Amino acid sequence: MEDEKKKPNPVNYGKLAFHYLISNAMYLVLVPLIAILFSTTHLSEEGNFVHYYNHELNLVSATACIAVTVFLVALYFMCRPRQVYLLDFACYKPDKTQMCTKEFFLKRSELTGSFSEESMAFQRKIMERSGYGQKTYGSKSLMEIPGIMSVEEARKEAEMLIFGAVDELLAKTRVNVKDIGILIVNSSLFNPTPSLSAMVVHRYKLRGNVLSYSLGGMGCSAGLISLDLAKRLLQVEPNTYALIVSMEGMNLNWYGGNNRSMLITNCLFRLGAAAILLTNRVSDRGRSKYQLVHSLRTHMGADDKCYNCVLQKEDPEKRLGVQISKDLLSAAGEALKTHITTLGPLVLPISEQLLFLLNLVGRKVFNMKIQKYVPDFKMAFEHFCIHAGGRAVLDELEKNLGLTESHMEPSRMTLYRFGNTSSSSSWYVLAYCEAAGRIKRGDRVWQIAFGSGFKCNSAVWRALRTVDPAKDEHNPWTDEIDEFPVPVPDVASIVY
Repeated sequence: MEDEKKKPNPVNYGKLAFHYLISNAMYLVLVPLIAILFSTTHLSEEGNFVHYYNHELNLVSATACIAVTVFLVALYFMCRPRQVYLLDFACYKPDKTQMCTKEFFLKRSELTGSFSEESMAFQRKIMERSGYGQKTYGSKSLMEIPGIMSVEEARKEAEMLIFGAVDELLAKTRVNVKDIGILIVNSSLFNPTPSLSAMVVHRYKLRGNVLSYSLGGMGCSAGLISLDLAKRLLQVEPNTYALIVSMEGMNLNWYGGNNRSMLITNCLFRLGAAAILLTNRVSDRGRSKYQLVHSLRTHMGADDKCYNCVLQKEDPEKRLGVQISKDLLSAAGEALKTHITTLGPLVLPISEQLLFLLNLVGRKVFNMKIQKYVPDFKMAFEHFCIHAGGRAVLDELEKNLGLTESHMEPSRMTLYRFGNTSSSSSWYVLAYCEAAGRIKRGDRVWQIAFGSGFKCNSAVWRALRTVDPAKDEHNPWTDEIDEFPVPVPDVASIVY
């Protein structure tokens, strides 16, 4: 059986040959054609080109031709959008005292006295199948007995996360805060007054004309929405930096009732934050890690099922919580299908687009009974940074995109080590890729996230340099990457 598995698949080799021929068709056809044309002209009319340029062209026409060429080149460079680069990013790693084992989480939930035996059994079942390890981070104020839920504690928690990530980022990049012209902070559920962006301006004394934004209520995909907004601003604001902070606190988001669909958020969400520094300065390209190639957003909010699959509301006892419906996976599937239909033409090689088109024509036009062709995104990307929203979501994307265990490893290990850190999770996934020494110059990275609304958002990056994990001292994985990957059982029994 092992020998059979090792045998090369002729279909795969045929597909690779087809991909190579189509992708290089221009060179394979034009280069021989030019060579033949040149040799034919040279043999049949030797000296004609020199004679033509020497005697037919005059100085005025040559000057005009050069002037028009220079004008068009200058116009192109003036009109094209500014390139956006990722200088660096930082993911906050809470203190060890905030580690929350699964047993501690369940015991602490039981001690609140808020949950029935059925609700505790339900939470235990979720945690056993969550794919979480024993070192995720919980809210310090909620881990105390009795737990403290207040705006003051939520603000302290937000300051810890935001300032921790930004301090680390500024230490890595050594950028003067006065040079930051754009600030975007996203937090889905905690949106105080003054805003979280004002909190950052006050702490770091950013300049008075900084373009600041606080994004709320946009769920786990808000980090990539912030990225898209920053890109659009950087393309019109010259010579500046954009600071993005993605975080989600837990203090005021704890649900103390017995509605099962609302208990899921208690079990899945954990503390985390990421700070990202973008620039459009050409002079910073040499020290930047990545270039932003594409950002894409898909919104399914017009559909009732998609809109209601993640909904903040009160339960019958008037306890506030976030309800996650059974339609979540199907909504994610629909959003993904719509999203990759738009993304595919932007990133896939022409060979994959041609195969998809032929399959579509065969099924829709000629009514052929053939299986729907799913484009091979592994030909477009070397790395997949999928939002670690939950085990079921990762399983679904692995299946739909035809990814391998190696492609899914960064997201699964992020889920295991840090849990679902909401909008910041895809940055922990990218940090894993860097710490494992996977990022090489020229590699293409796909960040993808889902969020309430329902939304699917992407960012496509190209690595500008090889990331050396030995030199990147401020990575949340650095001191423990040698322990990963680890096997994650389908069900991990919990005794408490």
